Formats: sequence, structure tokens, C-alpha cells
Amino acid sequence: MKITLVRHSEVDEKYHKRYNGHIDIGLSRKGKEQAAALAAIFKEEEFDAVYCSDLLRSRETISSFRQSRDGVFTHLLREKSWGKHEGMSFDEIIAAGEIHYENFPQWIEALDGEPYEAYIERIKEFFLEYLLSQKVNTVLVVTHAGVIRVLMALVEDLSLEEAFCIDVPYASGIIFDTDLQTFSAIK
Repeated sequence: MKITLVRHSEVDEKYHKRYNGHIDIGLSRKGKEQAAALAAIFKEEEFDAVYCSDLLRSRETISSFRQSRDGVFTHLLREKSWGKHEGMSFDEIIAAGEIHYENFPQWIEALDGEPYEAYIERIKEFFLEYLLSQKVNTVLVVTHAGVIRVLMALVEDLSLEEAFCIDVPYASGIIFDTDLQTFSAIK
């Protein structure tokens, strides 16, 4: 199976470098242009299945794609919920003084919202149980950077810290070939 994973396009600048999680924010003007450019890239592409996070930034990204009419929008592809820390930057969280940074695993567990293990299980459930059980060859998934990084960690046996150091820019994508267990950038 070939899974094309696309991160949603750019959001408004006030949401950059923040723990946005489940905040239902839309795309910036640039993000809408990026979505149109992505739609042009995939214009001729045929997918057996199309899945998308149900959050607005992902839905707006895929809305320009001709394949969007066949899409399944699901909460399983959402970014992690950060609870009361949603919308805050790292520096703002530190300044609030409730938690401090010791190391990546401690930080992730200290933040409010969806427990990290539940987030990882949700991604495993979608990709490794549900999606791989489907009788399809090509799949388009529009989602969030964190979801893509967790999948990479699971497949490539990376620590979450290693995976979260991987740059996944807005409106970028990678192809995951389940037969070869490899990722490659979309050119």
C-alpha cells in the first residue's frame, strides 16, 4: 500500500509555533494558496481511499482537491489535544510556572490534555489496524505534523523525541510504502 501523507497548509501567523492541538483554526491566505498548489500536484492522482482530520485546517487544505468529495473526515487523525495549554507557545507555558522542562518525555507528559499514550494508540489504531486492513493500494491522508511524526516513529523505530525533531513543513508531504516500510518526500 502507498500512503501519501500531507500536512495541512499554513495557519494564521498568530498560531505558528504553538501547541494548537484541537483548536479549530483555519488557513492563512498563504495556506489557501498552498492548498491550491497541492490540489494541482494531486490533480491527476487516483487514490483508492482518502482520509482527513476533521479539524478545519485540514478540511480547508483538502477542500481544493478533487478527491475531497470522496474523503472520510475523522477525529482519529487529529493532532494531540493539549488541554489548557492549547494555543500557547513553549515560552508562555514556561512563564506560567506550572511546569518546567527537564527532557522531552517529561515535558510531553506534563502538558495537559490527551495523554500521550492515548494519542499514540489513536494513531496506531488508525494506521496499523484500520488502514492496513483495508483492501486498497493508494491512500491520501491529510493530517497534522504530530500525527505524521508519530507514524514515522512507530515505523522507523525512532524515539518520539527523534521523530519530533523531523521538520514537517506546512503543505508538505511524504509517501509511506507499507511494502518497503520506507518514507520518501513528495517532489
